[in-house]
Amino acid sequence: MHIRGRYSWLLRPFFVVFDLCVINIFVFLFFDFNDQNLYFFDSSFWNNKHLLFILYTIVFWPLSTFFLKFYNVYRFTSVLHILSLLIKQLLAYTLIIYAFIGIFRSIDVQAFVTFKYLMTSFGIIGLVKIIGYYGLKKFRAVLDGNIRRVIIIGGNSGAQELERLFRNNKELGYKLLALFSNKKEEGITGTIEDSFKYIEEEEGIDEIYCAIDELTEKDVNDYVKYASMNRINIKFIPNTKKLFSKRLKTDYYNYLPVLSIQEVALNNNLNRGIKRAFDIVFSLLIIIFLLWWFIPLMAILIKLESRGPIFYKHIRNGINYKEFTCYKFRSLTHNTKGSDYEHVKKEDSRVTKIGRFIRKTSIDELPQFFNVLKGDMSVVGPRPHMIPYTKAYAKKIDKYNFVFRHSVKPGISGLAQVKGYRGEIRNDEDIINRIKYDIFYIENWSLFLDIKIIFETIVNILKGEKKAY
Repeated sequence: MHIRGRYSWLLRPFFVVFDLCVINIFVFLFFDFNDQNLYFFDSSFWNNKHLLFILYTIVFWPLSTFFLKFYNVYRFTSVLHILSLLIKQLLAYTLIIYAFIGIFRSIDVQAFVTFKYLMTSFGIIGLVKIIGYYGLKKFRAVLDGNIRRVIIIGGNSGAQELERLFRNNKELGYKLLALFSNKKEEGITGTIEDSFKYIEEEEGIDEIYCAIDELTEKDVNDYVKYASMNRINIKFIPNTKKLFSKRLKTDYYNYLPVLSIQEVALNNNLNRGIKRAFDIVFSLLIIIFLLWWFIPLMAILIKLESRGPIFYKHIRNGINYKEFTCYKFRSLTHNTKGSDYEHVKKEDSRVTKIGRFIRKTSIDELPQFFNVLKGDMSVVGPRPHMIPYTKAYAKKIDKYNFVFRHSVKPGISGLAQVKGYRGEIRNDEDIINRIKYDIFYIENWSLFLDIKIIFETIVNILKGEKKAY
């Protein structure tokens, strides 16, 4: 018999207690509050600052973690998100520490000692959190523990993608029991109508995933009703060929829901400032330590093989469709007939020998760090298209989604590129997926996401990319 949940519910309380023990034990090791011995029935009880600190953290640590959702880590949470939570909690706890020191002005603690205390405490908390995260993954993948038993209703592209995710990523801990759809395809357990009988007879279903566009209103109500009665999680899958976003937020005017478009993270003034500062520092490092000697070397190699300029300059659309001159190392034979506006295809005769190498390794993109320094581009963002292609792609994509893509600066690399949607557009699905990833990036931007994309870009370059030609 399947027991839903088992002991996984104990993990969060365990981590809360463990973290509280760590931050309080290290206070005794790092901070000298000059306390007297503790006597519970003595008036000195309230003068014991170590004890007061413990009471203080028991109140404010859970409060801060609640508001920052520090313990909201799930099986589908990324390591990047966990690191982001650790840094946010570190900043919040630093404020909590200094607030305590400020309340008790008699406490004299050096800033460096406080820094060592914070780094040591959060180093251990972070290490245990990461070990627990990967330990659970191994536990699910190898020992089949901490498993969620699920069924999928529907066969749209989103349902198919979810099925592949469950089957190919055992470490997530999802056991796919059955797949129901009215489409007659291999691997389908039965029709949507058959699913109701299956749900009634099968014990221990943890979650039901429904492809919303394949169900009638009655079907949805029946699934929701059954899930509610049997304490099963029910979730709905959109069609991934359509572009969904979280731009719409709901406000209630009395009891009337009204939808409006909310400001996304990347359009926030503070985040824009952080991103611009990162762009300037990163591009300066590349220019100072790499490009000052690399450009003359590339100039010699390019000139030895073919006549023409070292740099290829082309006009592209930037933020709000503003046109700018984008720089690349020239990788094609020089011509003045305008064929440079054609996408480079596999085995393209225009590509020079050195050009084939620098395109394969993405070296040709390096001069764009000057574009970043100028402010036309960002290190990470949606890749800029050539003007003719911008107009052509806009006709294939929902106009609002395509315009939204141009609400931020284009990037040297981007989420779509590291996911394989770079270079030549062979079909409509390529551009749809490119825009989908670009929109996800804009709406979910963080500095950690930029760093992750930069790291994945470097890894892809070292491994070699299929569409880098």
